Amino acid sequence: MTAFWQDPITFLRLWLENLLLFWGVPEGWVLVIRYTIGAVLLATAALLFVILQLWLERKLIGRLQDRLGPNRVGPWGLLQPIADVLKIFTKEHITPAGADRVPFNLAPVLSVAAALMVWAVVPFSATVFGAELNVGILYLLAVGAIGEIAIILAGWSSNNKYALLGALRTVAQLISYSVPMTLSALVPVMFSGSLNLNAITRAQEVWFLFLAPLPALIFLTASVAEVGRAPFDLPEAESELVAGYSVEYSGLKFGFFYVAEFLKAFTVSLIFAVLFLGGWRGPGAEAYPVLGFVYLFLKSSAVYLLMILLRGTLPRFRIDQVMDLNWKVFTPLALLLLMIIALVDYFLRGALPLVRVMVLLGVNALAYVILDRLLSSRERLRRQPVAQPVRPVARPENLINPSETGVAS
Repeated sequence: MTAFWQDPITFLRLWLENLLLFWGVPEGWVLVIRYTIGAVLLATAALLFVILQLWLERKLIGRLQDRLGPNRVGPWGLLQPIADVLKIFTKEHITPAGADRVPFNLAPVLSVAAALMVWAVVPFSATVFGAELNVGILYLLAVGAIGEIAIILAGWSSNNKYALLGALRTVAQLISYSVPMTLSALVPVMFSGSLNLNAITRAQEVWFLFLAPLPALIFLTASVAEVGRAPFDLPEAESELVAGYSVEYSGLKFGFFYVAEFLKAFTVSLIFAVLFLGGWRGPGAEAYPVLGFVYLFLKSSAVYLLMILLRGTLPRFRIDQVMDLNWKVFTPLALLLLMIIALVDYFLRGALPLVRVMVLLGVNALAYVILDRLLSSRERLRRQPVAQPVRPVARPENLINPSETGVAS
């Protein structure tokens, strides 16, 4: 039997299964009980982790913007998220007149559920994962669409023009950016030969980030846009749409959207770590699966810190800039990279790992140089404004005509 200190979760799982079987519980019910307990524990841990996220993000963004961040409630402001949660529970639930009550109340729940359902297929270590699906990538894309549907339902059912406009922006942005994100996610699938997330993790003797840095960058940027984080937070741009799709929500319903935003941000970091950073792989992770949790958490935290840095420093894009970036740069580039990398990797089969890494890095570097030249030439070809004649300086002799006033010169 596995030692507790080596793999505590597997140890507890086997102990519980043996205990239930000893009590005479049928094997089918043992499986149901095991999955139910696992789902409850995973969802609870994810939601509790959001409390730490709230404090960490507000603290780091405060430091980035020369502020202190939370520092009043508890030591170093650690209890500020707890106070916020308690305040949200005391807020009044308001449903606007004319709102469609069923989708209005369903949207916040779907938003959180979409983020939690992604965790069901994430391999946290060599032995710990919820469901090892052969179509794990397709599952992630399908579940991600539920979050988009939740935002559309919220905007459409609120009977508010700002909420509706935020929902329409969601249709334009989130669904559009799913195209380059999907194309980039096919690169790890191609390298590993599987849609299974655990198989993709095990195939990364060399991180796929080094084999395909440009697809990794596209995937990360498109994922940030997919979850509506700054600088792509146009669905809820408060300066234009008064909070967008969530403007009519209050109390716990608004809290659900708030929790979903932070949960999706870390979930995106988790998926990026699995697809491009080797997931739970690391020294000793096979022999001691508990180390897999540590490696995955550190990699995901590094990506999440990068997202916080982007949110705290970059201004919000305009909607036309967001769509131009997607359809004129990311989508064609992701499609082109997918075809080129597929051809190059096919001819490199059987080559030494170092040769494979160097050639694929060279292909990505060449693609970046070509893209940079194309974008630079496009910038130079833009129509320049017509030069205006220099206006005279505003002086009395330039403003008053002596002949008109009758004053002799």
